[in-house]
Amino acid sequence: MKLTYLLINFLTILFPLILSFDSRVKFYKKWKFIFPGLFISGFIFLIWDYVFTITDVWSFNPDYVTGIWFLNLPLEEILFFITVPFACIFIYECLNYYVKKDVFKPFVTLLNYAILVLSVVMIVVFYDRVYTLVTFGLLFSIIFYAGFISKFSYLSRFYLAYFVSLIPFLLVNGILTCIPVVLYNNAENADTRVGTIPIEDFFYSLSLILMNVLFFEYFKGRNNRKVA
Repeated sequence: MKLTYLLINFLTILFPLILSFDSRVKFYKKWKFIFPGLFISGFIFLIWDYVFTITDVWSFNPDYVTGIWFLNLPLEEILFFITVPFACIFIYECLNYYVKKDVFKPFVTLLNYAILVLSVVMIVVFYDRVYTLVTFGLLFSIIFYAGFISKFSYLSRFYLAYFVSLIPFLLVNGILTCIPVVLYNNAENADTRVGTIPIEDFFYSLSLILMNVLFFEYFKGRNNRKVA
């Protein structure tokens, strides 16, 4: 069905949009801090996406997209970089409100080091696989920046949101890779999957969400400083 990917995008953002008006979280009041980061991170990831499509790292099944294309990318893929980060920041903000205990704080440094070590191992072992190399190269950079350069104070809260977001991630990416809407060239990845999802996708998602959370907190903090 041509509307498959578009429908996935719609359902991804539908409930976060509706629940944004919850009287306690009041997520709608924070939308203005989300969109600058969405555009910046979206631009970065869309360049990555475009290069990967023209170099046959992955492609999109024309049977499941509407047929509206920009720079070799279907419209739905562009929307993906709006709907998914928006939904994940919604999860992040809800957890910040409802889960007061910072459960990952004692483990944040350990998690940082574990991800850095894993990234180095994957880069060394799969240096000739483009998707693996780029994914773990970016992951190493963003975790090193957040954990050790900027010392991002919300990183432990982010990890909680990321692990919770894996539930909808498994559903959405499971559908995209099972149908499949997105077709992967296994010569350019580690050829290891969780169900039908390439292992790289889990860490690609981590980098995408963390980048958006970093921008979200930056713009929110800048606004708070102006108000003060």
